This record gives sequence, C-alpha cells and structure tokens, in this order.
Amino acid sequence: MPVFAPPVIQPLSGDRLHLSHGPIDVVAKAWGEAGAVRAACAAACRRFPQILPELCDELRRLRTPMQDGPSVEGPVARRMLDACRSFADAFVTPMAAVAGAVADELLTFMTAAAPLERAFVNDGGDIAVFVAEGHLLDIGVAGDFSRGPAPVLNGRLRLEAGSAVGGIATSGARGRSFSLGIADAVTVLARNAATADVAATLIANAVNTESSAIVRRAARNLDPDSDLRDLPVTVEVGPLSSAEIDTALARGLACAATYHQRGLIADACLMLAGQSRALDVPDRPPSELRTLGVKPRLSSSPARRAHSAHST
Repeated sequence: MPVFAPPVIQPLSGDRLHLSHGPIDVVAKAWGEAGAVRAACAAACRRFPQILPELCDELRRLRTPMQDGPSVEGPVARRMLDACRSFADAFVTPMAAVAGAVADELLTFMTAAAPLERAFVNDGGDIAVFVAEGHLLDIGVAGDFSRGPAPVLNGRLRLEAGSAVGGIATSGARGRSFSLGIADAVTVLARNAATADVAATLIANAVNTESSAIVRRAARNLDPDSDLRDLPVTVEVGPLSSAEIDTALARGLACAATYHQRGLIADACLMLAGQSRALDVPDRPPSELRTLGVKPRLSSSPARRAHSAHST
C-alpha cells in the first residue's frame, strides 16, 4: 500500500471545507441552519480519513477492466463499480469513477447528518451536488482554453431540486488524468457524480480524430501503473483544421447522445479549440441550464482532476 502523509482538514474562505489526502483534494460547502451545517461538515471530516486507505486496499481490483468482472468490497469502491456497469460495453475500469465516487460518498454523509438547503462536494472538478426543494444552486463553468493556457469562465448552470441532477463531472486531455481523446473539456450532468465521471471520461475519449498535430503515447510508458495499459493516450494537441475539429466533436457528441438516449446522463457539452457542441435535450427544465457569453447552454467546466468549477 502506498504511504501518504496524514489527511489535511482545514477551513477555507467562504465557509468552505478543504479535505486533502494523497491524490484526493476536495472542497465542500453546505448551506442551511448553522447547527445543521456544522453537523454535515463534521460528518464529512469523520468519513474522509478512511477513504484513501480503503481504496488503496483494493487498488489492483479497481484497475481491472470491467469486462474482466472485478469485484470489490469497500463502499466507495462499490460506488465506482456500480457507476461503470452501465458503460461496460466500452473499455473502462472502475478508476474512471474514483473522483466522482469520493464526492458522492462525502455528500451522502453530509446530507444524512442534518437537513441542508444545498451542498456540494468538489473533488478536482468532479462534483456531487444536493439541492433541497425551494432552493437553487448556481455553478460556474470554465472550459474555454482558446484564449490562453488556463480555462476562462464561459458558462454556468443552475440546478434545482426537480432537475434530478446529483453530479457534474468534466474530463479531457487538459486534465491530470490520461485521455484517449483530444477534448479540451467535456462536462456531463448525471444522477450522481460517479456516473457523470465515467460518462465524461468516455465521451472525452470519443472526441477524437486522426491528425499529425496529435501526439500519443502508450499509457504504460508514461505511468507503469496506469489502468489504461498499452492504450495510446494524448500527450499533445497542436493546431487542428476546422474539419478535424468538427470531426472530433461530432464523434464525441454522438457518444453523448447515445448515453442520453440510454438514460445515463442528463446533459453534456463538449469543447475543443474554442468550439463547443451541446446535446439537444428536449423538454429541458428552463431553470436547469444557463449560459454566459456566446457558448451553447452548458459550456464545458474545468477538466477532470485538474480544473475546478465554482459554486455559489
């Protein structure tokens, strides 16, 4: 088992809570009566130190492709496996859901501890959210890399209790995890963060095309422990032609549409080289999604594991 420094638990400005342990880095916030908020945060703090050791105990199984039928025991590991089952027709391991599953686990403990008005747990851009009846949660998203090396705020979404969205996740080639595709960012809304995490990963993989501007390497050559093994992952994307951008986004959008038709995701937006594509979701609740600027309804949020969404 890897050796990590003890977990760090500390308050942040804006009544936020920071939880950090090895590769897990979480920011959480809850709204409600003062006593309820304290109880919710205390519950998250009690649960958090146990999560990384539990995952490390099952790491080998969590890196096993779903097609090989991995079995796990820990509660977060089970969340990861459950989220991946619906996507097992593609190459995926439970690790595709790790950040979202951690966020879901902590949010579950928070909401079980006390009645809250709203709350979020943001694990590196993969976010579990809760909104009680009569309340709203606005989340800013930033996935446009066309104007510099860092993403800029270019969209927002508004969640309410009736939206049936419990998780928001983003994946892409700009994040700290490997991607088979070339997306700057793919943001997905789903019933929980673990499901959104897996879907965002696979849709980002599908945002792809063949181009001499794309440099790929076997994942194992970059990280001997990678669950992607010998699959070619993207390490660099140079300037692309308009046709290449259109092809890549069209492939990703087709994947997202399939997942939406299967009832696995509520919505998705894909971004590449300053261009974006969003699902054409019929009968969307008018309060669920909003935009800033000229991008489609939901513009990609920070890339998975690397860039954070901002909640208000």
